Amino acid sequence: MAKSAEMLWIDALEQEEAGEFEDAKSLAHEVTKIDPDHSDAWFMISRLSLPPVRRGKTEEPSLPQAAISLSALQNVVRIDPERRDAWILGGALLVDHLGMMEESLEWWERRRKVAPREVTPLIEQIGVLIRIGNYDDAGKLLDILFSPEMDTPDNRQLFRMDAVRKMVANAANMEKDDVFRPQNSKHKRWEIIDRMKTRKPLSETFFLLTFVAPIVFLLGTFSMTLLGNTKWGFLIVFLIILLLFWGISRLSSGLLQKLNRHAMDLDRALDVETSTGRVCIPDEIRGSKLYNSILGKRTIAFQERIEKIVEVDEKLNQKWTPNLPNWEQQDSGWWNEDEDESVEFDTIED
Repeated sequence: MAKSAEMLWIDALEQEEAGEFEDAKSLAHEVTKIDPDHSDAWFMISRLSLPPVRRGKTEEPSLPQAAISLSALQNVVRIDPERRDAWILGGALLVDHLGMMEESLEWWERRRKVAPREVTPLIEQIGVLIRIGNYDDAGKLLDILFSPEMDTPDNRQLFRMDAVRKMVANAANMEKDDVFRPQNSKHKRWEIIDRMKTRKPLSETFFLLTFVAPIVFLLGTFSMTLLGNTKWGFLIVFLIILLLFWGISRLSSGLLQKLNRHAMDLDRALDVETSTGRVCIPDEIRGSKLYNSILGKRTIAFQERIEKIVEVDEKLNQKWTPNLPNWEQQDSGWWNEDEDESVEFDTIED
């Protein structure tokens, strides 16, 4: 006698608890064949398609693993749109592992239609818009994010809200004269990237040691000369050094960004390539020391996706513009089956 979906689901839970993850995932698949709307089974498939936690560390998923997990998550949020953990996992897979920026914007737009007062979707969308250089749209969403109509954020969300506010201000200020568009092969920033391709970007630690620390040391020495012999001199000088280090680090962060502008530009070009499935980085830059350094900091799935895109070698149209959600249509249906098809993995296989 064939088992029911619920009996198979109980077996799947027992197998997962016993550490038999492949058997549990197989049983979860059987559950979804009987009951296609079993959101918990789909979520188990998504979770178990990703590498397990080993010794307290989570391994990065490969490109196929990330794609399969996201495919299952699409079913989860379609069946149970209130499941916030599924939305968050899906958003992370789209941006960090698959590099699908346009799909990520649409993913979080769907979440906004389900929970229009929630701040997390706006934070994620603003972050993506900054990465692809759409500062005007990021500014509009930032106004909505800080509007009184939104839910009261918790401390972690407040920190992230402040972070994206600073990101918008810093990025817009750095590119106020000319926003880098990687799809334009004649953009002047490509010449600068080409000149800097043999140098790795400056790390924050190196910058602190070579620029901030010497200034703080000189000012601290001067303070010690003036106050070191007084009763509270040592304590006062110690506090002065701490304040100087904090203040100079904050003031010089913009300088570090400007020094690494070429690296940030190339980072954006990689995001555009994975978002479109087409190449825009010149051959003379690809494979350079700068390129390898930046790509090496990305996830395994992202690197695998870039490799596939480069193999196909389809050029990005210079007139390309990102396909953005319609920010004004918040009352329309939250899930569109036709849109769901567009988030399938044709671009992953490119």
